[in-house]
Amino acid sequence: MTDRSQKPHLTREHVLDLLAQMIRIRRFEDKCAELYTEQKIRGFLHLYDGEEAIAAGIIPLLQSEDRIVATYREHGHALVRGLPMKTVMAEMYGKMEGCSGGRGGSMHLFSAAANFYGGNAIVGGGLPLAAGLALADKMRGDEQVTVCFFGEGAVAEGEFHESLNLASLWHLPVLFVCENNRYAMGTALERSEAVIDIHRKAESYGLISELVDGMDVVAVEAAARRALETIREVGEPYFLECQTYRFRAHSMFDAQLYRSKEEVEEWRRKGPILRFQSWLLENGIVHAGDIDRIVAETDAEIVEAVAFAENGSWEPLESLARHVVAPVRPASPPRVEPAAETVETTYREAVKMAIEEALDRDSRTFLMGEDVGQYGGCYAVSKGLLQKYGPDRIRDTPLSESGFTGAGIGAAIAGMRPIVEVMTVNFSMLALDQILNTAATFRHMSNGQFGVPIVIRMATGAGRQLAAQHSHSLEGWYAHIPGLRVLTPATIEDARGMLWTALEDPDPVLIFENVMLYNRSGPLAVNAGPVDISSAAVRRQGRDVSLITYGGSLFKTLDAAAELERAGISAEVIDLRSLRPLDEQTILASVSKTRRALIVDEGWRSGSISAEIGMRIAEKCFYELDAPLARVCSEEVPIPYAKHLEEAAIPQVDKIVSAVRTLMGKA
Repeated sequence: MTDRSQKPHLTREHVLDLLAQMIRIRRFEDKCAELYTEQKIRGFLHLYDGEEAIAAGIIPLLQSEDRIVATYREHGHALVRGLPMKTVMAEMYGKMEGCSGGRGGSMHLFSAAANFYGGNAIVGGGLPLAAGLALADKMRGDEQVTVCFFGEGAVAEGEFHESLNLASLWHLPVLFVCENNRYAMGTALERSEAVIDIHRKAESYGLISELVDGMDVVAVEAAARRALETIREVGEPYFLECQTYRFRAHSMFDAQLYRSKEEVEEWRRKGPILRFQSWLLENGIVHAGDIDRIVAETDAEIVEAVAFAENGSWEPLESLARHVVAPVRPASPPRVEPAAETVETTYREAVKMAIEEALDRDSRTFLMGEDVGQYGGCYAVSKGLLQKYGPDRIRDTPLSESGFTGAGIGAAIAGMRPIVEVMTVNFSMLALDQILNTAATFRHMSNGQFGVPIVIRMATGAGRQLAAQHSHSLEGWYAHIPGLRVLTPATIEDARGMLWTALEDPDPVLIFENVMLYNRSGPLAVNAGPVDISSAAVRRQGRDVSLITYGGSLFKTLDAAAELERAGISAEVIDLRSLRPLDEQTILASVSKTRRALIVDEGWRSGSISAEIGMRIAEKCFYELDAPLARVCSEEVPIPYAKHLEEAAIPQVDKIVSAVRTLMGKA
């Protein structure tokens, strides 16, 4: 076991290196503050002034394979990790030569080469990501450690508690470092937390935890050595609360009206650089000339970095859309003629088959989510899989949507292929931060250095009398977000085959499974395999009107088309299958042929995907239309519990038929 009394060996070379690291951070950031006042650096600028001992005391102890997740105050972490100062400065300018290609800026510094997984502008947002990176390493048997830096403001966020619980529950190799600078933004810790001993909160989750003076670089390094050796020896997470103080404002926008100048000056007298430098001089370990040399070398490096940034290139407007999604995607699976031999199955069993096949095909794939294991899934999709594959690959999670979804994202970034099941679409709102701010943006912010090949499945839709909070159809909301792929399998073939293709996609894929389809049964060809996830499908040919729909409304729309046929109206039915990206070509080809369009969408009318589709038709097919565009959506009410009201609230066959007859002038 680790000797917890171990301390750094303070050779002259070592102390000079510690001092140089801190001075380098301080003077770089002083220059950044100056450049900010000159409006050469814009946006938010959060400086690390006063906290340098933490980065300098911890990061040099890491191995090159270890991973770092930082905060929006991450310039110091990046510099100590070895990101070239000139590329960091160029990123502050927003230049192409920046470490994130100018796409991240001050709050989002990335380096795949340095295993630096970026700053994160969302308070606490990096904690689940760190848990997921460590989860990937643990599942593969790798020996890396992930270090996650965050401020004390994150302690109030649910992601803090969810991530610490997951790390302890799953014995993840994470070092959590709380840089407690006493003010989250403008609110003192004592005013925001009932319990201000943050390391005690970590202990409540079973983590090894200790408090360290974050203004003492030697104490920080000693604690970090203990922590890292313990993690590597016993494979358990560790928590350090480093008590420090930021001398500057929260950001350069901050007038600092919440604390006195006297308080700041008092803390400056205890600052980590002044404190360490004075001790070294007093004890004759270093001399004034040593310090002058460090400052001169640092200033020369800063001059070079500023010149590099000033002379850098602005990305051309033509590449605005670069790195939203991967530039190269796997080829669509070849079309295979369905075999004559079929098996009778259900949509539910088809999804289960797809998961089993994925687990058998790729050792990197695992399923995680609430009650997916012992319980067998809320909708019984994963029943029996725990017994077949074990708890490592069928991973029950706590009720912590943001935490486990973020962990899945981190595992995907680290090279795994997770299938994350969010029990119902309304629960996904609790994970929206991770889906929107991390999964959808990571590739773009990192300038293509990191992708997020994750699949997130969730049940959606109404019809089971689950009332307003469990009957949402929010897939159209997610289709609004660049960087995601949004799938809505309606048929048994798609339920079986979309997952295969989605798991090969280099970008995050969301699959929405309508609750009313799980029990639907039908034949499935015995040779059914992966299916294309880029194209809409014409499920019924027609001449007079195009009915455009997806998911749970497909079969209602097909039934409506059959009824219309008996009335002499030939309706073509388009199954969108993918809401992002939309297959415009198939939609527009159908509307150009029939010259009329009705969109059937279980989402609410206002701001719906039907509005988006209608506008695209209007933009590109307006002069080919013989009638106004029309749609059938859910009523603008929360979904009621009573069966007759629920049915009245969502699209039904009679509503579709009536809308088409009106469109055809046959009401």
